[in-house]
Formats: sequence, structure tokens, C-alpha cells
Amino acid sequence: MANSLPVSRAVSVSLSMSPIAAAGRDFGAVLVIGTSSVIPVSERIREYGTYEEILEDFGASAPETLAANAFFSQEPKPSQLFIGRWIKAGAAAAALGAIIPEANQDVGKFTGISSGSLSLEIDGVSRSAGGLDFSKATNYNAVASVIGTAIGSYGACAWDGSRFRITSATSGKASSVSEITSSNSDLLTALGFNSVTYSAGFDAESVDDAFTAFLDTDNWYACFIADENLTTDSALSAASQVLAASLPRIIAFTSRDSGELDSQNESTLGARLKALGNNRALVVYSSTSSYAAMSFLARMSVVNYEGSDTTLTMKFKQLPGFEAEHLTTSQANALQAKNVNAFVAYQNGTSIVQEGVMSGGWFADERKDLDWLSDYVQTAVWNLLYTSGTKILQTDAGVNRLVSAINKAVNQGVVNGLIGPGVWNGDEFGALKTGDTLTSGYYIYAQPVSQQSQSDREARKAPAIQVAVKLAGAVHFAEVAISVNR
Repeated sequence: MANSLPVSRAVSVSLSMSPIAAAGRDFGAVLVIGTSSVIPVSERIREYGTYEEILEDFGASAPETLAANAFFSQEPKPSQLFIGRWIKAGAAAAALGAIIPEANQDVGKFTGISSGSLSLEIDGVSRSAGGLDFSKATNYNAVASVIGTAIGSYGACAWDGSRFRITSATSGKASSVSEITSSNSDLLTALGFNSVTYSAGFDAESVDDAFTAFLDTDNWYACFIADENLTTDSALSAASQVLAASLPRIIAFTSRDSGELDSQNESTLGARLKALGNNRALVVYSSTSSYAAMSFLARMSVVNYEGSDTTLTMKFKQLPGFEAEHLTTSQANALQAKNVNAFVAYQNGTSIVQEGVMSGGWFADERKDLDWLSDYVQTAVWNLLYTSGTKILQTDAGVNRLVSAINKAVNQGVVNGLIGPGVWNGDEFGALKTGDTLTSGYYIYAQPVSQQSQSDREARKAPAIQVAVKLAGAVHFAEVAISVNR
């Protein structure tokens, strides 16, 4: 073939892909913290998309399932729930077999084995599970039962719907399971024990210890502890952890303490959280169920901040599946004074949530909405810096690019109903004076580069940028005066 010159000698084309922009946080993500041993400690948090998935894993009576029932019964229906494990009573060591896809689950792989055996080490002692007869097994639960019987009092075997699990009969750090082998390689493969994940035992942990683990994950915004025996002190400790966390989150509790209805009782969870001024915790009173707060969180979780007029107030909302409280005026006033929410019946035959507040007095919707706004603005500025093929100049023109990104982000707050026009009653800055009307609902000011300190310039900081935002609010009360003339 004759030689020829590359076209790039005359026309050179290079391809460059822009970096993928960072996504904002999911403010609809709710975490249920439970004490059931279903989720291995090594996994810690598991994501679910339906109530049925949780029912299959935990069973109908588990606190995690009851919490999920309240969550998924809300309308509009949420589509995502995380469940995390709190090792309240200590955890046994376990050996987890490989996940066996449903298409590969065939009990016939076992029925031909009438004298199988497994060797394993439990709590540091070599054990043998021999005489394994699967000939009468009709399902994988029966297979697990045969193995569990052979292991005896020093351990157990279970099928969880996707894999086999062998656990030690002891719990705590001294608990261990290891070295699962068999002379029958087909048996090991059928059990999934040819690829084993070993989970160490853990000592019992406090709620603070649990939250240390959960706060290290950033995939949830709101949480609920599914433990009907949760003490007030443990609840307060968990709330303080959420309050102090660097990543903004909220926590919800259900109080069944009738003392919440007594304005003079200052020892209740609601009263104590109010005294602490905690605006990252909320309490829902229910006389009949420990899971009313989950329905409250579910309704809050379905706000689509990218939509138009989608923000909401929690007052006037419903808690499907829960009995409304029939309260006297003094009882309702007691709850209101403690910033405790409740689903209450009215004389006109309707029932609503009131008042939709955090323990510190903030309205719950504004707490969540402002967390969203802060994250949305932060993400917008980050993505401008991150995706720009060239640098953002440390000039007024460069700062204007930052302001434009912020303006676009804040304006989405106008679109979704968080921000609205009104009179500014805050501090003065830039051209904004107290008493000015924010016709767009917000005002953005950027310090001129010429006024920036030399030290900040040398540190490559942007000049100070300030944003004034007027919340659109929500109508919770109305007074109507009717004048009649005959």
C-alpha cells in the first residue's frame, strides 16, 4: 500500500469530556435505626424500595417493619427507605455464604446428599457438622435446618432468602466463625460457602456509638429509631448527636407519654427537647402507636424541589393508618407549648397534623427547605468551579460568574415556593436597606474585588458574597370578620 500523510498534519481534532457535575443531597432519604440482627454488622445500612422487601427480610412483627409500614402508607407514597442496625444487645459472629440468585436456587442440588459434612471453627474451637442428610429437604429453609441441627448448641444456620448464614451461639468481640470447609466441594458450592464473608462479633453499643457509625454515611437526611424501649436519655443523646453533626440532618421521635398533654410536666421528651432549643429534632405525640413520626417524615420526604410550587407545610396534613387524637383545648395547648406535633381530630369531622414544628420552634418545612437551599447553592458553586475548563478569574467578571450560579440556584427556591416577595427586615448590606421590598424574594451582593483584603486575594478567596432571602411562609391561621347589615 502506498504511503500517505495523516490528515492531522492539516486538521487536528481533540476530544475532551467535561467533568460530571456533582449531585446535590437527597433530602427525601430517611433512615430507620433498628436493633434486629437481620442486617450484618459489616453491612450496617441497607436500602429498600418497597415495604414488601422489608417485610420479607424482617417479618411482620419487627419494629423495622412496623416503621416501614407507617412510612410507605403515606400519600404521596415515598420510594426509598434505609434501615440501619444498632447493635444494642451485642452481635454474634457470622459466616455469610455467597448470594445465590433466584434462578440458581434449586433444592435438587442437595437432595442427592445423604451423608455430607462440614468442618468449621466457632469461637476458636474446631467443630464438625457431620451426617448431613438433605434427601428429604423440600426447600432451602429445610437445608438450613439440617445444618443447624448438626451444628448443635454452639451455633445456628439460617437461609435469609438470598444466602445461607452460620452464626455463633455467643455474642461480643470473643464470638467468631471461620474456616468453613468440606470434603464435598459440590456441597460447599451449593451452599455458597466456597466464597464466604466472615463477620466478626461485636460488643453491645450505646446509641452514641451507633450514631458514630451512621453519621459517617451521607446517604440519609432524616432518621427514626425503631425501638419501643428507647429511653428519654437515649433519645436526647441521639438528638444531640444529630444537632452537632457537620452534615445537616434531622431526627424524629414518637412520644406516647401522656405527660406531654400536661403543661406542667417538664420531664417529658418533648419538654426537654424544647428546653434544649433543638431545631434538628421533632416529636410527634400518639396515644396509640410508636410509629406516628415515621408517617410525618414520609410526608416531608416526597417534596420535589426541582418542581414548581412543590414545597409544603406539615400543618393540615394527614397521617394515614393512625387514629386521630381527641384532645381538649388545654391538652392541645400543652402540646403546642412544648413544640410537640400530633394528628388531631376537629369538630368539623376532619383530622390534621398540628403544628408541624421542630422542638426548638422552627417550622419543620422551613428547617428542611433551608437545608435544601444551602446544599443547592453550595452544589451550584462547586459545580461551576469543578466543571470549568479554565479558571474562574479573581476579577469582578469572575465573581459575577459565581453570582450568576448562585442566582440560578436561589431562583429555584422562588419556583418551588420556598422564597417569595416581601419586605426585608434584616440587616443592611450592599444596596439593601431595612424596609426595602424584595420584589423577587431575594437579593445577592458581591463585594467588589478592589475592596478585598490582600491576604484573602493571595489565598485565592472570592470576595464576600451575601444573599438576602425572604421566605414565602405558609398560612396556618385565619381570622375572618363578617359585618352584617340588614
